[in-house]
Amino acid sequence: MANGGIIGPENKAGTNLSQDEKVTTFTSSGTFTAQPLSSSITYVIVAGGGAGGGEIAGGGGGGGFRTGPLSLGGPPGSGYVVTVGAGGADSTGAKGANGGNSSIAASSTITSAGGGAGGSDGSDPAASGEDGGSGGGASAASGAGSAGGGNTPPTSPSQGNNGGTGSPPGIYGRGGGGGGAGGAGNNGGFTSPGFPSTESKGGNGSPSPISGSTYAGGGGGGSWNNSGQYAGGAAGPGGGGQGFGNQISPYSNNIAGAGDDGTANTGGGGGGGGNSGDSEGGSGGSGIVEIKEAVVTGASKATGVWSLSEVYEHELNSDWPT
Repeated sequence: MANGGIIGPENKAGTNLSQDEKVTTFTSSGTFTAQPLSSSITYVIVAGGGAGGGEIAGGGGGGGFRTGPLSLGGPPGSGYVVTVGAGGADSTGAKGANGGNSSIAASSTITSAGGGAGGSDGSDPAASGEDGGSGGGASAASGAGSAGGGNTPPTSPSQGNNGGTGSPPGIYGRGGGGGGAGGAGNNGGFTSPGFPSTESKGGNGSPSPISGSTYAGGGGGGSWNNSGQYAGGAAGPGGGGQGFGNQISPYSNNIAGAGDDGTANTGGGGGGGGNSGDSEGGSGGSGIVEIKEAVVTGASKATGVWSLSEVYEHELNSDWPT
């Protein structure tokens, strides 16, 4: 005790402190507890991907992808709520659901929006892809379905991209690919046997600057399943699911088939289903949150109880914490 008669810890100023870099990954919702010297973090927040549509369907959009710095705002060692969004649920012969939002709540709340669901065969609005972090692809439908819009609600930088349009009505129709964090979904088309692998493909995802993993790829569009020549649209890199295609010989019309699910904890969109009311889209992949705390060296603090004159003396000696 050296506090002028005040009982408490000994006064000590200018103590050097440090802490190591630390990465914390959330695959489900929870609480992030910061290290004592952390006042800010770098984050990657990926929302859940949207489900692919059910019939001749569009692929689901990848979940919103956001990254950047964030001030924590609370006292040292505080806890902060982290939410990880679920993937959108699929539906047989119909449009599925959008993915769930992911977020971190600190000095401000940063939210990535769930991916939009892919459209399913039928008249609008069922044939249209849904808006979201990235938009769902439109169905190859008898209606005039439109692609879902990405970056909804808008963020800067953009959290995602638009889905692709479906082909017009016809025997070789295909749904559009879902949008991804790194690019739009490709449009469906009408090409004859051996259609390009890029047609109906889901949009590319984006790499995390923290882990290097690629997240939030779009799901591939589904194919009209009456020819063994037509595969479903390819999955977008970053956890998207491939769309369903017949790929049997001799072919048979109206074969039910499910698009592949988006990969869990990537925010990938689900693949679109095939040409039957019994077809279903793939479900979206759940999201993920990555948090990095930086290395801290040479930090200092002052313990004990101080008078203003004592603080002034330490300031003159340049050993009072800043």
